[in-house]
Amino acid sequence: MISRNKGILSLEFLIPNLGLILAFVVVEMFYSAVVRPRADELLLKNKVMRAQAGANASATLDERSIYIIIRDPEQQWEIILFLWGMTVLSYKLTQIGRERRLFKQDFLALQEGERIIPEDAFDRYKELKVQVERDPKLRERLLPECLLAALHRFHASHSIQDAANAVKERTDLAADQLDSSLSLVRYIAWAIPAIGFIGTVRGIGYALAYAEEAIQGDISAVTSWLGLAFNSTLVALLLSLVLMFILHMMQSRQEAFVIETQSYCRDRLIDVMKVPANETNSPASVA
Repeated sequence: MISRNKGILSLEFLIPNLGLILAFVVVEMFYSAVVRPRADELLLKNKVMRAQAGANASATLDERSIYIIIRDPEQQWEIILFLWGMTVLSYKLTQIGRERRLFKQDFLALQEGERIIPEDAFDRYKELKVQVERDPKLRERLLPECLLAALHRFHASHSIQDAANAVKERTDLAADQLDSSLSLVRYIAWAIPAIGFIGTVRGIGYALAYAEEAIQGDISAVTSWLGLAFNSTLVALLLSLVLMFILHMMQSRQEAFVIETQSYCRDRLIDVMKVPANETNSPASVA
């Protein structure tokens, strides 16, 4: 299911790291070309309007512009982390899609009414093993690994229950691996609100530094820094809500995939296994 190649050239390493670099480059280019120039233009326009019309013009619709809301560094990094998390989730979703496409294949090609006995299991195992090794799309996939494990265990132990346990062991391990593979996204989902709180603390701190000017009647600096405090938290919470929802959906897809793998193995393999009656009733099997 998960690539055993954990080197720097593996997708498990490259996708998260390249995703962060790509997200930073794209967001920085967007901020440099669009957000900062547009926000500076709107702020200058508001400043001119307030100078012309007096204090009554301090609240303008332009101050609620999305460019002003997201213009600060905290909001920029929140967006970068959000895109980073979405990149990782997209890769995980692609992996699950490739795995689920294997459910359409009939790996055993059994005839109607045909059963698998322990003596035939090893031949089936070798045929499937060759098929997996020849087709790169089948390598390190959960479904073929479960089928191979069940066939090998059935041949070795002559026990259908042991074969079923082999499938359960593989799927349980895969479920743990899938869950741990989302640890980075969980960290990102926690880091986004944390950056929002940093912006809140920074904005309130700088606003308090201009408290004396506000007492004298100039509240422009205070309102500007309080805008950072509230906007950073607003953006962080919105992005975190979206990311957590998609993360929840991703976890549901992974759990459904594991259950579907168990069902496939049970219906296509475990249920067609048969131990001959002479083996079941033999003294060795009883002992």
